[in-house]
Amino acid sequence: MAPILLNCLGNDRKEYLEETFHVNNPNLDGMEEDILYHFSLGTKTHNLPEMFGDIKFVCVGGSAKRMKAFAQFIHTELNLPGSNDEPKDICEATDRYCMYKVGPVLSMSHGMGVPSISIMLHELIKLLHHAHCRDVVLFRLGTSGGVGLAPGTVVVSEKALDYNFLPQFEQVVLGKVIMRSTELDAGVSRELLQCSKELPNLPAVIGNTMCTNDFYEGQGRLDGALCSFSHAEKLEYLQRAYEAGVRNIEMESTVFAAMCRVCGLKAAVVCVTLLNRFDGDQITSPEDVLVEYQQRPQVLVAHYIKKRLALIALTPP
Repeated sequence: MAPILLNCLGNDRKEYLEETFHVNNPNLDGMEEDILYHFSLGTKTHNLPEMFGDIKFVCVGGSAKRMKAFAQFIHTELNLPGSNDEPKDICEATDRYCMYKVGPVLSMSHGMGVPSISIMLHELIKLLHHAHCRDVVLFRLGTSGGVGLAPGTVVVSEKALDYNFLPQFEQVVLGKVIMRSTELDAGVSRELLQCSKELPNLPAVIGNTMCTNDFYEGQGRLDGALCSFSHAEKLEYLQRAYEAGVRNIEMESTVFAAMCRVCGLKAAVVCVTLLNRFDGDQITSPEDVLVEYQQRPQVLVAHYIKKRLALIALTPP
């Protein structure tokens, strides 16, 4: 029989029945083969259910190096057998993304910006579908610019907002604009915040995350190659963002939230702030401090995963 996932983060041990998700494309049913080109995987060339059918958690982040490090970290945290010195990159045949499977956890890179993560998500969601995965939770782990927060604060996103501070993702399809909601799973966010309280030196808040199409002008930075606004105008925009509940800024959360929501996948965005944008635009913390900051989302999500896995009960056959 199928596993039942118990709520390990509260006192009332409430049971969750298996939850499935769906790809929102009827054309897939009629395809003889589905080639996941950017992963160098396919439904005919690989046994996807055998390779990935036990996946329960998917953690994605921009940097290939960072997601390899997370794969090694979660291997140790889950106390899995074997060496984690050089994990196998399942996508080694392509240079677009990296992918590491560590027990029930998939660790993947998504590159930088909405277009890059969007391509990855299309193929990842299809991969989970073809592998018949159930009860999957997705996490985006990343870095961000803080809005009114001290550097090193982890922001668990409540909603992903666009440049107008609206919880929506704008997708152009066949020349028409489609708006998709970007609300994230409130239950997972609350559980992550509770987990943060159980960890030392891990300040965390729940807040809105603003997603932009650019690191410089789009985020109101004064230090890019182009700048058409004043310092006062920048601060006024950041203040409006803060008043809309924005606590950090990055470049991937809207499409991540929107695609997961449309497909019925539980998802969370967990990003650490590297600076307070009210205080400046350039990241000036020492390298060792930045490395420790970047590990904080990994530590938090690993703690969440361990608590969840501790109470997965397999019913007798």
